[in-house]
Amino acid sequence: MFFEADLRGKHYKVDITETRRAWKINLQEENGDWIHYNISKEDYKLIENTINLIFNGGSYLMDVFGSGTEYTVYTRSSVRNVTIYNDEALLHESLKKGGQLGSSDKLSAGMPGKIVKVLVAKGDVVKANQPILIMEAMKMENEMRAAHDTKIKEILVKPGDSVESGQTLIAFETAPKT
Repeated sequence: MFFEADLRGKHYKVDITETRRAWKINLQEENGDWIHYNISKEDYKLIENTINLIFNGGSYLMDVFGSGTEYTVYTRSSVRNVTIYNDEALLHESLKKGGQLGSSDKLSAGMPGKIVKVLVAKGDVVKANQPILIMEAMKMENEMRAAHDTKIKEILVKPGDSVESGQTLIAFETAPKT
């Protein structure tokens, strides 16, 4: 299971794989290296809505409350609010932001997918909210739009390409004044 999370102003990527004997947890703070953890299933218990686990020699009792993307985690006398984005939430956040997470000089994939159609050409001047490509993600075709008036500097994908989350699809440059 892959998801992204925001905690205390930091953004993380999390990948969890369950094996017969353990949970393999891979965690990456934004722009950092991946850190790998293994938690034995013998050290993990779910009791009602409470998780009890032994990790790095310490015992942790955690209560998790919430729904959608907002969760509150209580552990070791502290409270942490966590925003969790699964594939569907990442897609919706990406589409709300015109398909670009963070930058105004490029269009980046908000999640893994496949390019269906490119609707612009290098040198085209596009208006804010104009469709610029169609990407299939989660078995749905999604129209990705320009977040602002811009000029297409470079197209880095073509129909049929598989793309990863965060991959740059199209580079922009300043649109000429009209």
